[in-house]
Amino acid sequence: MNLDYIVREPENITPDTSILFMLHGYGSNEQDLFSFRESLPEDWIIVSFRAPKTTQFEGYSWYDIDFNNPEKFIDIDQAEESLTAVTENIMKIVNNYGLTTGKTHLCGFSQGGILCYALALKYPDLFNKVACLSSYPEEKLLTNIVKDKKRLENLRFFVSHGTDDAIIPLEWGRKAADLLYDLSTYFTFREYMSGHGVNQKNYIDLMEFFSK
Repeated sequence: MNLDYIVREPENITPDTSILFMLHGYGSNEQDLFSFRESLPEDWIIVSFRAPKTTQFEGYSWYDIDFNNPEKFIDIDQAEESLTAVTENIMKIVNNYGLTTGKTHLCGFSQGGILCYALALKYPDLFNKVACLSSYPEEKLLTNIVKDKKRLENLRFFVSHGTDDAIIPLEWGRKAADLLYDLSTYFTFREYMSGHGVNQKNYIDLMEFFSK
């Protein structure tokens, strides 16, 4: 499955150029996180994907959500399909640019962040910096994750969550800290006085994470 995306390219692209892939949340689109590009390193390629499924209000999603049934809150089959599609599209884009030695980063919000946990922990050799915003690690998508500390040592996670998030509870978000700690993966976990979104302090900290 080919995913639609928008891209910002730097003036010069070499095999050592870094690339950042963005995955938006439920009901949003590829323009959402792409607005962050103004503050991201100028020499990076920035790619923002559009999720494959349409939602009720003109947005897109990576998988359906049943808000009335906690047991079937997420459509696992659709989520797995999206994970496969994102992985294949990332590999194709990286290869097309000839990025043989550059670093590959991820940034996901809400539903997109849930996929980022699965992508990074299933394929840790592909990625470096991973930002998961207002999301949580979904156990049903983490059945085949890598637990070899040596393979996980290059991953760097930035995890943020709003204390007043009414969509994904803070308790769910905090599960990430336990998971990443148990895996001995390098991570920063931060809580902000906000709802389901990224406030100014969160944004500043996120940009600092990507600029290091």
